[in-house]
Amino acid sequence: MQQVRFADGSTWPSLGLGTWRMGESARSRAAEVAAVRLALEIGYRVIDTAEMYGEGGAEEVVGQALAEAMRAGTVTRDQVFVVSKVYPHSASRAGVRAACERSRRRLGLDRIDLYLLHWRGEHALAETVAGFEALMTQGHIARWGVSNFDVADMEELLAVDGGAACVANQVYYSVGERGAGFELLPWLQRHRMPLMAYCPIDQGRLAGDAALATVARRHGATASQVALAWAMQQPGVMAIPKAVREAHLRENFAAALLYLTAQDLAEIDARFPPPTRRSALAMV
Repeated sequence: MQQVRFADGSTWPSLGLGTWRMGESARSRAAEVAAVRLALEIGYRVIDTAEMYGEGGAEEVVGQALAEAMRAGTVTRDQVFVVSKVYPHSASRAGVRAACERSRRRLGLDRIDLYLLHWRGEHALAETVAGFEALMTQGHIARWGVSNFDVADMEELLAVDGGAACVANQVYYSVGERGAGFELLPWLQRHRMPLMAYCPIDQGRLAGDAALATVARRHGATASQVALAWAMQQPGVMAIPKAVREAHLRENFAAALLYLTAQDLAEIDARFPPPTRRSALAMV
C-alpha cells in the first residue's frame, strides 16, 4: 500500500477508515464496534474520528474496538494511527486540554496520534496552537493539525508562534469535489503536509458514476475503487472513507492496490475536469 509521510518522518498508509455518523445510536453500537474490529483485521491501520461524531459516541466505538483488537492480538497500539478532532468552541488553550482529556478517556488511550482542530471558530489560532503544543509536551498527543482550512487559513496559521508545527490538513476532497486540488493541495505538498481526504467517494455518490465504471471495468474493479485510487495516487494524499458493511470495508481496502494509467486519468479528467480557478472548499 502507498504511504504518506509526515513531517516527523513517520509514514502511514494512504488509506484509512472514517467514522463519521458512528456512535449516534445505541442500537448500532455493537455493529459499529464489529466493523472497526473487522477493519483492523483486514489491515486498516489509520482510524479517523472526532468528538463531534455522535458527541463522543464514535470515539467510544473506536476505543472499544481497538481495546478488543489489542486484547485479541490483532494489533499492537503502535501499529494503529488514531486521529481525533476538537470542536472549535473547545479550542481555547484550556478548552483544548479538557477536550483532549475527554477524547482520550473515550478512546481509552494515553496518547492520540494526531489531534486536529475540526474547523475555525471563535478562538484565536494562537490560543489553539498553544494548547496543542502543551498537549504534545505532556505526551497526550503525538502531532497536531487542522481540518477544513484553506490556503489563507494555513498561511495565517503558519504566521502564529508555533504554527509551523502543524503536520496535516483534513478537507473534503474527491474526484467529484476537486476544488482543493487547485491551490490548497499544491500548497500542502510544497510544505510537506499530507492532505487527509474525507468523503473521497462523495458519500457513496461516485459508486454509480458511469465514467468511473468504464475505467473500473478495465481493471476488474468498481467505480468506488477507482475514485479512491485516484485520491491515493496523488502525492501526499490520504483517503479516509467511512464504511461499516464488510463488503465495503474490503472493497475500499482493495482499492489501495489499484494503479490508474495515464489513459484512466485522462478519462477521469474528461468526466470531472480539474479546477481552473480558486473556489471555496467543500464541506459537509
